[in-house]
Amino acid sequence: MSNPTAAREARALSVLMCRPTYFTVSYSINPWMHPENPTDTSRAIAQWDALVATYRELGFEVDFIDPLPGLPDMVFAANGGLVVDGLAYTANFRYDQRRPEAGAYAEWFAGAGLTVADAQFINEGEGDLLVVGDAILAGTGFRSTTESHAELAGLVRHQVIPLTLVRDDFYHLDTALAVLDARPGHEQIAYLPSAFDAASLEVLRSRYPDAIEASEDDAAVFGLNAVSDGLHVVTAAAATHFQAQLAERGFEPIGVDMSELRLSGGGAKCCTLEIRRHPSTSQMDPFAE
Repeated sequence: MSNPTAAREARALSVLMCRPTYFTVSYSINPWMHPENPTDTSRAIAQWDALVATYRELGFEVDFIDPLPGLPDMVFAANGGLVVDGLAYTANFRYDQRRPEAGAYAEWFAGAGLTVADAQFINEGEGDLLVVGDAILAGTGFRSTTESHAELAGLVRHQVIPLTLVRDDFYHLDTALAVLDARPGHEQIAYLPSAFDAASLEVLRSRYPDAIEASEDDAAVFGLNAVSDGLHVVTAAAATHFQAQLAERGFEPIGVDMSELRLSGGGAKCCTLEIRRHPSTSQMDPFAE
């Protein structure tokens, strides 16, 4: 069990991002997307540039994948796969509009020297697969299947814990749950209770009794679609109550405006895929030479 008052410790993350050069809302695959409403690509780019600058100020290593025309949601790099312990488990998108993104991200993973495991079952990467200590919280209900959870469990040493989402406005796990401290033994999360079914809520409350329970208002502005280095939490600027909750727990919230990208159902975390090239200490084989 983690200690909610423990001293926080920042770790510099390595992340992959994709510039929203072709961002627009031209189709609808979640309740946030309304193609009839105008979008401002230049504003989306400016907000994304500010997010990149924030990460660099925090000491993150930021890599980039080239955006491709005709793939307006490619900016949401978190959906491109899951990278843990140097293994890249590829995305296998549910909707046809996004399926070509998977190959582009798989090609980047291979070029970066990662071991690539091609997913046979529907999953949308870190959108539904969040690493917390020795576990991977695995969302299902809208985008990723339980078959993909079983497939992933056969590839990693982490325990894969299924969680069922029940609200289509929180269609990915990373819209309803934020990993605040991923260190084994120091695990800390925040989540929106109403986004989960009763069995999943029981799992979360049992496993993370000191978790932050976010408000409906903060979740609605994608406050939980956040990126944390263990101390600093990059979250939606409008999620002010959530920022106060974070500060009470010893975190340092950093508000960013991702309102244009939210028109497609994404925020800071959606734009950010963590590249975990090396196993955590607790996952290392003590008998390896």
